[in-house]
This record gives sequence, structure tokens and C-alpha cells, in this order.
Amino acid sequence: MKQPSPPTSLPKYLAEGLPKQDTETLHEIQNYVEALMEYRDRSVDTDELPETAEPVEESDSAGSGTVVKEKVTCGDDSCKCASGNPTDMHGPYLYRYYRENGTMKSEYVGKPGSE
Repeated sequence: MKQPSPPTSLPKYLAEGLPKQDTETLHEIQNYVEALMEYRDRSVDTDELPETAEPVEESDSAGSGTVVKEKVTCGDDSCKCASGNPTDMHGPYLYRYYRENGTMKSEYVGKPGSE
């Protein structure tokens, strides 16, 4: 059987380096890659969220991730929210925290429904 060709998307250093590894090392690499993919696909844990974020149940929201209710600052230094005091901040608003290629990201979902 002929050695398989690497995918064209594989960086050159990996395409050249992987075939030089022994079987044991390839198994270790396989385990590492599987663990890395699992980490990147997992949900955001509540202890990773900003302190001001309060997880909420949003069954009607599309997409994966953790939906939170959060008060925010607008970025205008002259606005009262710049104080950082939760009573002066805007919101609360809903944000979805999720992972993309291992990096935690957030997106605005909207205003909470009935409080």
C-alpha cells in the first residue's frame, strides 16, 4: 500500500514532518489532535464568563454556546457607564458566549424578554 497523500490544506512543515514520526508518536499526536478538537468544540464554562455575566436559559435562541444577561459600557468616556458601577451601566442585554477555533467569542443576542 502506498503512503497516503496529505491534505492540501496541511501546512508544509506538518506534511513533511508527520511521515517521519514513529507509530507511537503518531498515536500521541492523534490523541492530542482529538483532545484539541474536543476543547475547541466544548461549551464555555460559567467560570470563564465575565464577572458581570449572568447565565440564562434561552431555549428559543438559535446557535450553540452559553447565553448570558449582562450589563455593559458603551465606550464613551463621558457617559455615566464609564464609572463601571453596575447601576450606571447599560442593559441588561443578552449575549451568547461560544468558542470559535478555540477562542472564546461573544455576540449580541438582544434585549431580555419579560423580566
